[in-house]
Amino acid sequence: MKQEPEHLVFSGEMPPQFDEAMAELGPLLGFVPASEGIPVEVFRAKGVVLEKQGPHLRLGWHKPVQLYRALSLLRGAWDQDEFRREEQPCFETGMMFDVSRNACLRIETLRSFLRRMALMGLDVGMLYTEDTYEVPGEPYIGYMRGRYSRVELRELDDYAALFGIELIPCIQTLGHLNRVLHWPAMAHYADNEEVLLTDSEETYALLRRMLKAASAPYRSRRIHIGMDEADGLGLGAHLAAHGYEDPHAIIRRHLLRVKEITDELGLKPMIWSDMYFRLSSPTNGYYDGDPQPETTGVVPGVQLVYWDYYHHQESEYAAMLEKHQRLTEDPLFAGGIWTWAGPAPDYEKTLATTLPALTACKKAGVPFVLATAWGDDGAETNLLTALPGMQLYAEFAYTGTYDAAWLAQRFASCCGADIAPFLGLSRFNRVPGMNSALRMPVNAAKFLLYQDPLVQLFAKDTEGLPMARHYDKLAVEYEAYAAEGGPYVKVMEFYAQLARVLAGKCRWHENIKEAVAQEDRERAKDLAEGLLESLEQVEALRLSWRELWQSTNKAYGFEIIDGRMGALRARLETAHSRVLAWVRGEADETLPELKEPGLPYIQREGGLAGSYLWSEIVSACR
Repeated sequence: MKQEPEHLVFSGEMPPQFDEAMAELGPLLGFVPASEGIPVEVFRAKGVVLEKQGPHLRLGWHKPVQLYRALSLLRGAWDQDEFRREEQPCFETGMMFDVSRNACLRIETLRSFLRRMALMGLDVGMLYTEDTYEVPGEPYIGYMRGRYSRVELRELDDYAALFGIELIPCIQTLGHLNRVLHWPAMAHYADNEEVLLTDSEETYALLRRMLKAASAPYRSRRIHIGMDEADGLGLGAHLAAHGYEDPHAIIRRHLLRVKEITDELGLKPMIWSDMYFRLSSPTNGYYDGDPQPETTGVVPGVQLVYWDYYHHQESEYAAMLEKHQRLTEDPLFAGGIWTWAGPAPDYEKTLATTLPALTACKKAGVPFVLATAWGDDGAETNLLTALPGMQLYAEFAYTGTYDAAWLAQRFASCCGADIAPFLGLSRFNRVPGMNSALRMPVNAAKFLLYQDPLVQLFAKDTEGLPMARHYDKLAVEYEAYAAEGGPYVKVMEFYAQLARVLAGKCRWHENIKEAVAQEDRERAKDLAEGLLESLEQVEALRLSWRELWQSTNKAYGFEIIDGRMGALRARLETAHSRVLAWVRGEADETLPELKEPGLPYIQREGGLAGSYLWSEIVSACR
């Protein structure tokens, strides 16, 4: 039964636009500002303060968003007669949403995220827009990608400001621009297929237009200008025009030119730090690099953002932070909510990497920590599943520690749901008995979904594991979650259907090779006919996926998922036809694919590593 809202009478020192903010947040909390009701005194403090003594309520805040966190804390402790809680955040905490890897979140979805962020107390948001923002005079930037208009971004910035949340633009000004540079009309800006051509006046004129357009909708003067993973810098068109040059010199010169533009626009830039480290690494890696201040040439006035989603030891993060602190004052940190492993997130990996990272940041005095939720290779995981990760970062920021029960309580208060089904999504990737590699964890949900029914590249890696039984159990469990309804019912319906498809595919993989090897044609016939049900289940999954996508994302990008699911259906149909032909004894159907001996594919680091690209999963051919 739905509870009647509590009527609260606020007095004291409220932040700007408090009434407008409460109109948005009150319904989520069950609180209604009123002229008659329970009195609540609001006052300025050094952080979050929450006091209750009988009928007397007091809420303290330093930043506006902290008042809304205090109200969510109040909702969670509403039934207690007396309590007092004070919180002082150990660092500024933000959330970055990837809206560049096929999925552009709808504005209403982003508004919903901002409301949850306010209740959590997260005070910074970023949209990672490689090219998905409007640049006047540049029709190919974001073309057919769902790019955001200036009006949309301005409205979103206004909405964030209601709660005291700072939105910071995040773009790319060197690498990660394949979707721009692949257009023939933009090719003259390219050093290679991913990287802009530096030392070109045309490039800097373009970057001026991009930076002006990207920053214009926002109040914030901070801007993230990317510059990570610029592989092959100076080795394409730049090499042909100028000859070989040390990449250190190229990137420093480029950054100086870009900073000139940000200075003109009154912007304070930050960049990902990895290129400084890669250029000093013997392996072109990030975490084994050791750049020296005297040779690296860090540009003053540009903040470095150290990103790391992989390590499990606090000492590993502490060592990298120390290297960053030698290069620059106050480096920032970005950790990861593992949403990029395929259609299911990995919260085991998220927890294993986040807790030591944030502990190291706290001890090192890092001023700003950013949570990222990437959508590599198609944005297959819906970003609603990132909500528990956002809550994790918020609670650590305000408490300096991790408590599972507290996290669950806070998630219920801020997101209105049980956290268990979200955290349990890790089991889609991790099957009992499956030893996952540390740095790149196994992502069974992805490679099992797309693994070909005949060309079974992962059969050896999963041999002997109870795959079908595992997904059968998950299907029942997530069907029950979906039946409970609630704000995330579409998420739970999707995962219930994904489990059904994975169970059916695994059952096929576990049995068909054996049936063919044993020349058991009757069994093979039954298995082939069973693929007709799998076809129906795959179509049901596609439709569920589409419904979830369209409810949270703009329409663009789902054509990639449609293509992948259509390819899967086609291969299931081919498998059905070929196996039945073999059953009938037709001479041209010998099924050599199912007679090939299995070879290990993803075994490394003492376990199974993830296979993260669809193109690597579907075939041994290209």
